[in-house]
Amino acid sequence: MSLSVGIVGLPNVGKSTLFNALTKNEVLMANYPFATIDPSVGVVTVPDKRLDTLSKISGSEEIIPAIVEFVDIAGLVKGASAGEGLGNKFLANIRETDMIAEVVRIFEDSEIHHVSGGIDPMGDIETINLELIMADAETVAKRLNNLERDVKRGDKTAVAEKAVLDKMLPHLEAGHLANSLGLTEEELKFVKGLHLLTMKPFLYVCNKKQDAFNLDEHNDERWDELLRFFEETGSEYVVVDAGMEHELKDLGEDEKTEFRREYGAQDSGIESLIRASYHRLGLMSYFTTGEKETRAWTVPIGSTGPEAGAAIHTDFKDKYIRAQVVAFNDLVSAGSKALAREQGKLRTEGKEYIVQDGDVIEFMHS
Repeated sequence: MSLSVGIVGLPNVGKSTLFNALTKNEVLMANYPFATIDPSVGVVTVPDKRLDTLSKISGSEEIIPAIVEFVDIAGLVKGASAGEGLGNKFLANIRETDMIAEVVRIFEDSEIHHVSGGIDPMGDIETINLELIMADAETVAKRLNNLERDVKRGDKTAVAEKAVLDKMLPHLEAGHLANSLGLTEEELKFVKGLHLLTMKPFLYVCNKKQDAFNLDEHNDERWDELLRFFEETGSEYVVVDAGMEHELKDLGEDEKTEFRREYGAQDSGIESLIRASYHRLGLMSYFTTGEKETRAWTVPIGSTGPEAGAAIHTDFKDKYIRAQVVAFNDLVSAGSKALAREQGKLRTEGKEYIVQDGDVIEFMHS
């Protein structure tokens, strides 16, 4: 299952630094707009300590974690929706991703220029979101225009689609994200094909800096304003020190932990970001494990047995017969699949079974 998260933000907020910390790759960085002209793509593993535990139980030769793809997209500027800067390219690149990770700078540093002249996280969010909303409004308006002929002919599908878009356009024009309109499942079908930017899930990444003036550490009113916005809109956010994590990227895990402890950091922030992205996309992992490999498979939350099996091979969906399932904690407690079976923890599940996060599964198929 291919998953792609677009890292977006204004110039000089730390997007490329964050991308480097995430992927441990070097991309062009510079203290000016458009340093990253073509999106850089990095495949990032989803941190999951359960894999090591299962590998030890099974004596696996290899561990294969779940992955998320991160895309470093050129810095947006005001007017991007009208083609300013690299606007058209920026919007095209973000349209291809499954989710938006919006980087917002929450530190003051006179040596790193901010495109608007001062640190104003809410102002940054409003600028970025408005550009995305305006691009979506244009997309919806064009689609409405193209529907006119079919609507006049009385085409029922066109009439139904127009009714949905007639609700969407004023919502966007009022400055709201498309994903906040609250459409029904049936209405969403009409919108899906438009690939609206603001229908994607959003995750806000608050980027701080070691030894700088960080808004979250000083009860700054700008931070309070940001928290109110997150709460009022039900938005998810993580706090990351991208610069510090970039510096630590080549160290071993124990060295990283010791360094963070010295600077009072609770965790990397990077792991929180990866896990939050996974969660925001509505995903979970189940496992297969044996002597050859222990592997995490990515599926949407709520997947049935056959749907989960399709992550391994598309044939598993149609040829699914049943599955042997044991919960991760039950397997660890038992110590082996054989003992889990003896204890009645290893179950046989049919086609209606809803797979749970952490299930260890062996599929039976025709």
